Amino acid sequence: MNKLTTFLIDEQQGHCKGGLYHKTQVQLAYNSNRIEGSKLTEEQTRYIFETRTIGFKDQEAVPVDDIIETTNHFVAFDYLLRTIEEPLTGAIIKEFHRILKSGTADAQKSYFNVGDYKKLANEVGGRETCKPDNVAKEMQSLGEWYNARKDVTIHTLAEYHWRFESIHPFQDGNGRVGRLILFRECLRHSIMPFIIDNEHKMYYYRGLSEFKQTPGFLVGTMQSAQDVYEAWIKYFNEELLEGLMIK
Repeated sequence: MNKLTTFLIDEQQGHCKGGLYHKTQVQLAYNSNRIEGSKLTEEQTRYIFETRTIGFKDQEAVPVDDIIETTNHFVAFDYLLRTIEEPLTGAIIKEFHRILKSGTADAQKSYFNVGDYKKLANEVGGRETCKPDNVAKEMQSLGEWYNARKDVTIHTLAEYHWRFESIHPFQDGNGRVGRLILFRECLRHSIMPFIIDNEHKMYYYRGLSEFKQTPGFLVGTMQSAQDVYEAWIKYFNEELLEGLMIK
């Protein structure tokens, strides 16, 4: 296990406030949810993480699901750290989804499979995705392709992410699950992790939509985000860079 992963786990278990784990939790939850349309601000996200309470005085009301999905995201990240030494499996991916969507309005819908693959066909950005009957087979194929890679790089993860989002295995929450997988697998393979921020979501979306023709666009967006996380590491503890593959 690399120094960065050990450090994040130690801070999580030690309930350390104001450190890299704290910052990662807030920034990953805020940006990943914001990309998907959450109304919570960064400050509100930080407040929920730090206090485990809701008290947005004199601020615009936000949907209950935005709050639930934010607290769920914190739990999902801890699950990410707890399973970091295990290979990526379908069970882990489904558990990410179960954690993220538990207690939401979606979870009450009869057709919505919380923690399991979708029942209804869906589109993303006007593009068709994998039909429900084919999802299990396509996800198994993706897992076999990924686990057969001997040297996982940022390029490998970009392709995995594109293929995962193209399958769109869940009824909703695919982007958030996919970005958790990216962070997890960066840590597991000692690659500089990253957080796609809301300000760059259009570059990220373009990278996904044009990946087949121009894979470098998504890779470049991910590498730019790596630069940000590298700067955070240097601020908190530069020794954590040891052993990490940077680009």
